[in-house]
Amino acid sequence: MDLRYTADEIAFRDELRHFFRTQVPAEIRRKVSEGRKLGRDDYVTTQKILHEAGYATPNWPVEWGGRDWSPVQRYIFSEEVQACAVPQPLSFNVNMVGPVIATFGSEAQKARFLPPTASLDIWWAQGFSEPGAGSDLASLKTSAKPDRDHFVVNGQKTWTTLGQYADWIFCLVRTDPAAKKQQGISFLLIDLETPGITIRPIITIDGGHEVNEVFFDDVRVPAENLVGQLNKGWDYAKFLLSNERIGIARIGLTKERLARVKRLAQETPAGEGTVWDDPDFRRRLAWSEIELKALEITQMRVVAAQRSKAADKPDPSSSILKIKGSELQQAAAEMLKDVAGPYALPRPEAEEEGLNLPSVGPEWADAAAPLFFNTRKVSIYGGSNEIQRNIIAKAFLGL
Repeated sequence: MDLRYTADEIAFRDELRHFFRTQVPAEIRRKVSEGRKLGRDDYVTTQKILHEAGYATPNWPVEWGGRDWSPVQRYIFSEEVQACAVPQPLSFNVNMVGPVIATFGSEAQKARFLPPTASLDIWWAQGFSEPGAGSDLASLKTSAKPDRDHFVVNGQKTWTTLGQYADWIFCLVRTDPAAKKQQGISFLLIDLETPGITIRPIITIDGGHEVNEVFFDDVRVPAENLVGQLNKGWDYAKFLLSNERIGIARIGLTKERLARVKRLAQETPAGEGTVWDDPDFRRRLAWSEIELKALEITQMRVVAAQRSKAADKPDPSSSILKIKGSELQQAAAEMLKDVAGPYALPRPEAEEEGLNLPSVGPEWADAAAPLFFNTRKVSIYGGSNEIQRNIIAKAFLGL
């Protein structure tokens, strides 16, 4: 197995790297690097730049703006986006609902939704999780009852990430309550301007407003917004979730953050020297770098195996990538917090819109604690690490 890039792959990587560093605004990339909150305009600006260059939807069918890239090229693209601290194309649009519509939607749905989904002229939210139906998603209770040429939707969705910015939401809804729970679910597209929808913020442990709960009270949705066949939504959800895990290890992002931690540690005073003079800190950083290199080689082995064959089913190695990738993201955020020291104390009021409070320490330290708290979630979403360990046990150990 050859893990080296070919000359053409190296040229492709360099082309992407140059584009990201010269075409995406430096201020937006600085926010990503420092772990600061991005606003709606930051996401839209970046995705439109990528869309115009043909980089927003590389995993879509070519006829709808996709690129006929090899698995290695897709891997290089994902890593360079992260390593250059570029906001990735909005996953709800690009990796989730877009591929579902392109694969299972009607021709009318494709023509109506795919172009604005690619350009982020429509911002999508994900309506899957519910109170009592998170890890056991098939237990969802939000109902959609047919009424002539509409569905009437009632229920609640939760943990709706960036739903405060969204125009539409794609939802799993129960359309056959008498069927076995996985067999009575449909995939519905809902305009968030429809009467009867209420969105309420959930303030997370980092003090930010990133997730929401969404309530549906007799919401009338045109029947033409049903994707695919009635009661086949669970199949589409499994297809979507396999796309959600693309790049979930975030090796490029962790590389960039560890390099930044090392630089800041060498510049930040501590006692009579700097944070870098602490041998225990250097040990922790070195160990994280070693584990990151091992993770990168593991991911490249998976990608190299795809050079000669198309992946026709999920690779259980992705569970290893997810577990270790999330742990290393958390380790990098923790070390950044440790470098910031007391200046990392959260000041959520400094992030509130309209306030421009001066930093009490170095400006970069303001984001250290919120980033640390926010990365607690990465070992949960996309399939919790506990679930991933069960997958590994079954796939590799036969347990």
